[in-house]
Amino acid sequence: METFIDPPRRISFYLKIGIWISKRITGKEMLPAKILAWYPKVAIGSDVLESLVAHQAGNLNERILKIVRIQASFAVACSFCIDMKSYQYEEKQITKDELMVLQGLRQVEEVNTFSDRERLAIKYAKLVSQTPLQFPRDFIEELKRHFNEREFVILASTAAQVNYWARLIQAFGIPPAGFSDQCKLN
Repeated sequence: METFIDPPRRISFYLKIGIWISKRITGKEMLPAKILAWYPKVAIGSDVLESLVAHQAGNLNERILKIVRIQASFAVACSFCIDMKSYQYEEKQITKDELMVLQGLRQVEEVNTFSDRERLAIKYAKLVSQTPLQFPRDFIEELKRHFNEREFVILASTAAQVNYWARLIQAFGIPPAGFSDQCKLN
């Protein structure tokens, strides 16, 4: 599959440094970074957004934030995001059964290994990723009973960050980067 547009032939030195860093971190050529080089302000802004994303924050450990990222990726049906966010899910102690829930292949009630907070985070990531956005008042009250204000902001911004990348990547027709062959759209 080819992207809708090719990266520019000439990329500024500063953006080349960022592209090199992303390749060094991921081990892959990051086509989104190259295509964004057409408009350096967006490339830099997107890089800043990505560099500031939470991977662990207080009681929001890496596992719950990875679950949110994977769930948002599947909710917006972004193959690139699913590929990247699902990669090495086992390292965050996410089981195959749990992954099936995030893929929509099993019901969350069928898998008893999720904590109450994780179940709420999964539902919230789905709500943040749907169109139109609708948040039932009783669900938000339940969410506020389990997460403090800071955690609430981190959950919302984590799901929204995946949504940002998903929409941008899909708008360019960028295919998966090849991180994982296990996590396909159902």
